[in-house]
Amino acid sequence: MDTILLSPEGNLLNYSYTEMIINMVAALVIGMLLSVTYRVTHKGLSYSQSFSQTVVFITLIVAIVMMVIGGSLARAFALVGALSIIRFRTVLKDTKDMSFIFGALALGMAAGTSNYFLAAAGSAMVIFLAYLLYKSNFGAVYKSEFILRFRFFRRGESSHYLEAINSICKRSDLLHMEPSGDNESVSLTYDLALKDDRTADELTKMIGGLEDVSEVVLIASKNDVDF
Repeated sequence: MDTILLSPEGNLLNYSYTEMIINMVAALVIGMLLSVTYRVTHKGLSYSQSFSQTVVFITLIVAIVMMVIGGSLARAFALVGALSIIRFRTVLKDTKDMSFIFGALALGMAAGTSNYFLAAAGSAMVIFLAYLLYKSNFGAVYKSEFILRFRFFRRGESSHYLEAINSICKRSDLLHMEPSGDNESVSLTYDLALKDDRTADELTKMIGGLEDVSEVVLIASKNDVDF
């Protein structure tokens, strides 16, 4: 005979104690996997440990919320009213972070409602997609390696730094040119891709060693860069 579980108020519970534990453990595992995926596939300088932990919390808490609501419409409306007093003012630095929030919500719902196959299949698909987009650099307009900035004094020959760049780089594009106030020098910004057998250290030494070049700065730009 099946055991009927009642809440302290005498209402019928939709989940057994064992099922509640399984749902919460499943949600916790899914949240950890999403958090690890976020950390591994993140690009740029806006990584947040707090956000990574938030993904885990959201997945588990949503699963608990779904078990609290169960099939009760009254509980659902009561929960909406209780949560309406909360104001979230945190601005996400990376728009892709929003997808991890929605993933945590959806997969937490699946785990909380005992849809284990959907939770497992959905987690696998989300993680696989995140890795696929990360490895393929999907959506990138171009693959840049470095941004080179330096100041060139007009008394010298521009062919000197151009020869140095061409000898080390397989591709170079001029992005920005800004003359000084006295018009004796010009600040140049190049987008570069190094040859396979060349290093960034070789490039900076060669450019910095030129007599008419100063203020050499090399910025790694394999991800999005503002200049």
